[in-house]
This record gives sequence, C-alpha cells and structure tokens, in this order.
Amino acid sequence: MPPRKTYILKLYVAGNTPNSMRALNTLSEILKKDFQGVYALKVIDVLKSPQLAEEDKILATPTLAKILPPPVRRIIGDLSDREKVLIGLDLLFDELTENDFFVELEKELPNEGKS
Repeated sequence: MPPRKTYILKLYVAGNTPNSMRALNTLSEILKKDFQGVYALKVIDVLKSPQLAEEDKILATPTLAKILPPPVRRIIGDLSDREKVLIGLDLLFDELTENDFFVELEKELPNEGKS
C-alpha cells in the first residue's frame, strides 16, 4: 500500500460573502468525502490579512491554493465544479484514462480549418 500524501491547502476568502461560504462548504465536503491523505487547511480572510494575499499574489477570491504536494496549483471560484477541484488537488487524475484526456483536449481546441 503506497504511503498517503500530505497536503497543505490555503483557501483565500473575502469575509463571509456567499461565494466564500460556498467555497468553504464545498471544500469541506470534498475533504470529508473524497480525501485519502493527511491535510492541513488554512483559511485566510484577505480583508483581515491583505498582506498574506499580496505575498502569495492572490488577485481574486475565493482561491484555493494547493501548496503541497508539488506542483503548486490554484483554483479560483466558489469550487462548485467538483471535478475540477478534484483534478486540481490531484485526487481525480489517477482515475482519468489517456483517452479521457485527449477527448477533453479535443473539446477545448478550436476547430482549425473548418468552416
């Protein structure tokens, strides 16, 4: 059995706005339901600690930053797209097949040369 990864997460919010609360609630659900590792979550209110947001170059809230394990990833928004959050946290990547990746990539590419 492989060792479980240790995750360090930071959630930047702006007070108790609806988007901030939705992001926090969604993240809490994901961590309870889907998370298999050890984690530390720090919630940072940029209204109370603007210097922390500035140091980490946070331009929008809510923003979830996965610090460890590398690579650092940021997810901006209320985290309502569960699949994107799981992929951003590297919790869903192992379940995707190569075919799934290319199908998604083809959907995102513009139709070149087609009219």
